[in-house]
Amino acid sequence: MSKMIQIGQKKIGKDHPCLIVAEISGNHHQNFDEAVALIHAAAEAGADAVKAQTYTADTLTFQSDKEWFRVSGKDQPGAWKGRTLHDLYQEAYTPWEWLPKLKKVAEDLGLLFFTSVFDETAVDLNEEMHVLVYKVASYEAVHIPLLKKIASTGKPVILSIGFASQEEVDLAIQTLQNHGARDLAVLHCVTTYSEKPVLDQSNLRTIEDIAERYDIVAGFSDNTGGIQIPVIAGTVAGGSIVEKHLILDRDAGGPDARFSIEPDEFKEMVQLIRKVERDSSVVNEILNPKQLESAMGHVQYGVASTVEAENLIFRPSLWVMREMQKGEVFTEESVRVARPNSGLTPRYYEEVIGKKAAQKIEAVTPLTEELIEGENL
Repeated sequence: MSKMIQIGQKKIGKDHPCLIVAEISGNHHQNFDEAVALIHAAAEAGADAVKAQTYTADTLTFQSDKEWFRVSGKDQPGAWKGRTLHDLYQEAYTPWEWLPKLKKVAEDLGLLFFTSVFDETAVDLNEEMHVLVYKVASYEAVHIPLLKKIASTGKPVILSIGFASQEEVDLAIQTLQNHGARDLAVLHCVTTYSEKPVLDQSNLRTIEDIAERYDIVAGFSDNTGGIQIPVIAGTVAGGSIVEKHLILDRDAGGPDARFSIEPDEFKEMVQLIRKVERDSSVVNEILNPKQLESAMGHVQYGVASTVEAENLIFRPSLWVMREMQKGEVFTEESVRVARPNSGLTPRYYEEVIGKKAAQKIEAVTPLTEELIEGENL
């Protein structure tokens, strides 16, 4: 696996400028004109690429108010707490009919446009759009059926690993490589969704470890406030890709508003990264040596904080979609991968298909080992 990858005309790696990605997520507030304005703001701020997300509430989860689907946890933000996952994703998703139009807007401005995909139907849509690269979000790093589908396209892949364990990262990379992904970049990611920078939880030394351990292009996807951490990640820490949420006005609110940055901040971030690329000593203008050391931290795979531990619930897992009788065979029509993380990990999907239900199962139930007849997985 090369330490340089090419996406369209852009070469990405240690000997090339950092690829700076503006993530627009749900910060368009489901207003098409606002989405277009975000892309223009990204271009004006100096971004190289714009990333959207391809999912709907129904492709991510179930429309259910069962206890599994309600956001809880003491560290969850007020904008999320108490809501059902379906309700939250319904507010945040990008209408799929927008995506080809947004891609054209971005490309007309000279930007690379791509999306995070969350299920196989999202891959099909992106193939129809002729995207040049796929993004895998941290939560989907364990979605092995999805990784196989993405890899089969032969396109470059950017994989965020968030709180994935070393074993989970190994499996994700191996799956992508074994199923057709030739060009792969892996992004360290802190999934705390804090409105302030969390220097002591950033552990940016992980970026260099990823590059060396896997002989791969490495970078950083930021889900915290401010610009200090992504600047360090894209320069001193050796990140070849930096991804940061962009919003026109934080006061407008929305699920991702608190850890997104506004256009003037994004422009400053880009300028600082480019400045430090030219002269690394400039980073001392951003942070003092003690703060810099705190941000670099140590090599960290897996859960690094109580907030990340709570967020594990947002991963996908295996679910029984419809009522099943004891002895009935699990099929692709009765089992799916969906959020939240209450059932078996998606890596067992193919192994489960063809096995039998050990008991009657209610519709929309997490598929656990005790519900499967016969041998253990």
